[in-house]
Amino acid sequence: MFGALGVVEPSSFQQEPSSAAGPYRPAKARARPTPPQQRRIEDTTHLKLDAPAQVRLGLQRRAPANLRRHVQRAATRFFILVTADLATFALLREVIRAVRDRAVLGPWLAAHVQSLLPGGYLNGWQFAAALFVGLLVLGNYGPGDRRRDGWRLFLACALAAALPLWSMLWARGLEVVLLQYALTVVPVWGVLAAERLSMDGLIARVRDPEMDAADTLFVGPAEECRAAASSPAFGRGTEYRPIGFVGLQTPAGAGALGEIGDLPILLAASGAEVVVICGFLTDMQFREVVDIALAAGCKVLSVPRVVEVAGVHPTTVWRQGQPLVQLTAPSLRGQQLFVKRAIDIVGSMIGLFVLSPVFAIVALLVKLGSAGPVFFRQERVGGGGRLFRIIKFRTMVDGAESKRDDLLGQSVYKDARLFKVAQDPRTTRLGGWLRRTSLDELPQLVNVLRGEMSLVGPRPPLPSEVALYEKHHYARFDVKPGMTGPWQVSGRNTIIDFEQVVALETNYIRNWSLLRDLGVLFRTIPVVLARRGAH
Repeated sequence: MFGALGVVEPSSFQQEPSSAAGPYRPAKARARPTPPQQRRIEDTTHLKLDAPAQVRLGLQRRAPANLRRHVQRAATRFFILVTADLATFALLREVIRAVRDRAVLGPWLAAHVQSLLPGGYLNGWQFAAALFVGLLVLGNYGPGDRRRDGWRLFLACALAAALPLWSMLWARGLEVVLLQYALTVVPVWGVLAAERLSMDGLIARVRDPEMDAADTLFVGPAEECRAAASSPAFGRGTEYRPIGFVGLQTPAGAGALGEIGDLPILLAASGAEVVVICGFLTDMQFREVVDIALAAGCKVLSVPRVVEVAGVHPTTVWRQGQPLVQLTAPSLRGQQLFVKRAIDIVGSMIGLFVLSPVFAIVALLVKLGSAGPVFFRQERVGGGGRLFRIIKFRTMVDGAESKRDDLLGQSVYKDARLFKVAQDPRTTRLGGWLRRTSLDELPQLVNVLRGEMSLVGPRPPLPSEVALYEKHHYARFDVKPGMTGPWQVSGRNTIIDFEQVVALETNYIRNWSLLRDLGVLFRTIPVVLARRGAH
C-alpha cells in the first residue's frame, strides 16, 4: 500500500537513460522483485526531455512485455487450478475406493457403497475430463472471484456428473441414477469448494503473493484513489500492488505522482502493468487514460463511481450488441429467492421434526419455572418493512416489556437502535440459560416455515428502533430477517457499532450465495456452543 499516497512504493522496473536524441527504451531484463519498502520510481526528468510521441513509442515497444506477463499470470493460474482440481478429484476417488473396495469403514458400509457406486464408476479419465469441461464452461478458471463462486462450482459439478451418468439412465433406472447423481455432485462440489477457498492461503504459504503482484497506478481524484487502493480488491495478498496515484489537478495535488498529463511519463518510469480509473473523469480524460494505458499493454480497470454513490450492484448486460450496466439494489432476485425459500422450508420442517422433543422439554421447564405463557410473541419489522410477530421461548418475567424503557440507559450498545442489557433484571433463572444457549430462538422455525423469516438473514428490529433509522439503514429490509446471520457469526454482541452491523448485513445481501448461507449456518453452531458474545 502507498500509505497516505505521499510515500510511494514504485516499481523495481528500471529504465535505461533517455535523451532528446532518441526514444525512451525499457530495460531488457527485470531483476528479482525488490521488496515494496525498497522500491522507488526513478527520476523522470530525463523522460520529460523526450517528445510526447517518443514517450508513447517507448510505451508501445514495452507493451508486448506487459502483455506477456499478463498471459503468464493467467496461464499460471489456469495450470495451478487444473492441477489442484484433478488432484482433489483423485483424492476423493481414492477415498471412495478405500471405503468400497477395501472396507476401511466396515463391510456393511462397503456393501451399500458398492451397490450404489459399483466398480468402474467415477472412471478416472472419463470423469476428470467431464469435470474439466464443466469447470471450463462455467468460467471457474477465469480471473477474479469466479474461481471461488460456490454456485458456479456447483453447476460445473452437476454438469460433469450428468455427462457420464447419461448412458446409465437406461440401464439402471431413474431412481438409482438420481441417487448416484446426488452422491456424485455433492461430494465433488464439497471438496472442490474447499480446495478453491483454501487455495490462495496455501499458495501464500509457499510463495509471497507480493512477488507476483502487478504494479498498479491509480488515476483520479485523491480521495477516490485512496479509497480504492485501501479496498480489499487491491490489498496485500491480491494480484495488484499499488505504487501511487495520478491526480486530475494542475498542478498535481499533495501526494500525487503527477497530473493526468504526466501519465505517459509515469507509466514509462514506473513500469506499471495495471491502471485503475477511480471516481469521475471527463470523457476526454477517460479516453486519454484508456488510450495511453492500452498502448502500453496495461490492464485497465475502473472502479464504478455509481456503486459508491448509490450503493447499488452493477451487472453488465448486452442489448442489440451494446453493453449496458444494469444497476440493481443489493437484494436477492428471482432464482436466488427460490433457492433460499426452498432451503428455508426444508430446513425448518426438518428442524421442527428433529427438535420436537427439545421443544417439549423446554416448554415444560419454562411453564414450571415462572408464571406466565410458554412463548413470547413480539412485533418486529421484517422483509419489505412488513410487521410480523416473532415467536420465542419466554426468558423473562411476565410483563417484562413494560419495563424496557427504564433500562435503555444500561444497554451495552449505547445506541437506541440496538438494545441488550448484560445483567437484565427481568430475566428468569432458566431464561438466562436459554439465552446463553440460544435455545429460546428455536420457535422461530415456525416463523421461517410461515415465510416471515429465513434461516439466515439480518436480525429483525423493533418498530421503535426502525423509527430512528437513516435512509441507508433500510437496506436491511430488502430480504427476510433470519434466525442467524452475519452479525451473529462475526462477533454476536461484541460488535457494538450499529453502522458495522448494517455494513455486515448489506455485504451479505449484496454477495449472497448458497455456499455463504451454509457457511453462516455451520459457523453458528460453534458460536452458540462456545457462547461467544452471549450475555
